[in-house]
Amino acid sequence: MEEDKGQSAKATSAVGDLRKSWQTWAEDHIEYQRKNPFSSDDRIASKPVHTHRGDPTYGRPPEGSQTEQRGKDAHSHVGKEVEELCLIIRSTGEVGEDGHVSVTFGQLFETYVTISNKVVGILLRARKHGLVHFEGEMLWQGKDDDVIITLLQ
Repeated sequence: MEEDKGQSAKATSAVGDLRKSWQTWAEDHIEYQRKNPFSSDDRIASKPVHTHRGDPTYGRPPEGSQTEQRGKDAHSHVGKEVEELCLIIRSTGEVGEDGHVSVTFGQLFETYVTISNKVVGILLRARKHGLVHFEGEMLWQGKDDDVIITLLQ
């Protein structure tokens, strides 16, 4: 008889834990939907105030979110690729009269494409940060093989 009471108490406890877990999930989901600008759930009373241009949070993911973390990780990864590209330019290029290392796009493409297939994108990012200089908006394999890329730092 006492054994039946013990099993009954365990079952009640397990059901109670399951109920609490479900209730927590439901409350978290409702809170998430309150922040979701695309939610069409009319039962949720408060909608978030949308940010406008000029607001520091405009166009930014919520602080502490997985989206924010993925963005930080991607930024770090691209930064490492830019550093690696500069090292490749330094090792394959030649020092000019001005003291800057230069390499042709064709030579850099042949060297770097075995490391990464994003040569042009990484070059554009490096130029944006003032690390390299080259003429033109975009570089195309074959057409721009003779364009000189200069390492500025």
